[in-house]
Amino acid sequence: MSAQQAAPPRRRSRRFPALTRDTARPEGGGRALGGEHPAPYRQWPLLAVCAGVLIGLLVTVIEVRVGTLIVGLALLGGAALRWTKPSVGMLAVRSRFTDLVTYGVLGGVIVLLSLMVQPKPWLTVPFLDTLVHFTVR
Repeated sequence: MSAQQAAPPRRRSRRFPALTRDTARPEGGGRALGGEHPAPYRQWPLLAVCAGVLIGLLVTVIEVRVGTLIVGLALLGGAALRWTKPSVGMLAVRSRFTDLVTYGVLGGVIVLLSLMVQPKPWLTVPFLDTLVHFTVR
């Protein structure tokens, strides 16, 4: 018997290692489809959000208000996917809560700003005129 086999098993320390070699996958970061499917199909939630943002950016060249509205709705769609689907692949970046807040707030702000684009805004917020008049003019 060798010395390694005869030695008692070492207890693992409960301390964090000084050098990390790997990171944990975020909650829900598993494949959206099984391993038998090609990679693009396994990552369909991320591709759907990226496609929505790309379409919105292309439409922005023609019509700014509609294009930015599409970008914001794509991000809100990403938040909805993150909330409803148990596994969304690489769309999961942090914890589910952090992803929901990030996608939701960014998407909501972009949608609101696209609705308030001048001239002839589709949405007017009365206190913003007073705030801008007070701070800028």
